[in-house]
Amino acid sequence: MRKIDPEKHAARRQVILDAAIACFARKGFHGTSTAEICAEAGMSPGNLFHYFPTKHAIIAAIVEEERQETADFFRELHEAPDLFAALLGFMDAAMGLAADPVYSSLALEIAAEAMRDERIGALVAANDAEMRAALSALIRAAHARGQIDTAIDPEAGARWIAALIDGIFGRIAVDPGFKPDQEGATMHLLLTRFLRPPRDAASASSDAAEIG
Repeated sequence: MRKIDPEKHAARRQVILDAAIACFARKGFHGTSTAEICAEAGMSPGNLFHYFPTKHAIIAAIVEEERQETADFFRELHEAPDLFAALLGFMDAAMGLAADPVYSSLALEIAAEAMRDERIGALVAANDAEMRAALSALIRAAHARGQIDTAIDPEAGARWIAALIDGIFGRIAVDPGFKPDQEGATMHLLLTRFLRPPRDAASASSDAAEIG
């Protein structure tokens, strides 16, 4: 029996995922055929189906990849000395992804598919729950360090931060003039007023007024 090279297998699998992401962003999940994914990936249907038997399996793998990347990111955030600054870094990363037309189109397509397909919906909901749990843990740890206002309930704060991220992608869909990569300063100020201890938020607001 021929042995499988794990690195080669992972690389080929990633080629398919990258090709599918490009296709889904251009034409949507239902508008993309497996033949188009094969053409984008430069491989035959037989090779593609060896890695992913269905388009559903491909989109499920994309959602899982997003989950793993987010989990890895939060593990790094918890090592930061300033957890509020780390949270701003997380939001900066989200804004950067939203500014990428391929990523933002894909995110909206997956959100739409989650409403149509219970299996994808369950995966997306699990990702969201895991991200909110990580945000809650970050806020709770920041409470202990005096870096985030203790009046903010960690779970409620996490929900509103998640809602803000969702809103960023939704705004892109309806407002072509909204440029996430140009809105970082306003986003930082809003989060500072929302999350920082009162004295720090007041100081930030005063500094922003002076700059303005």
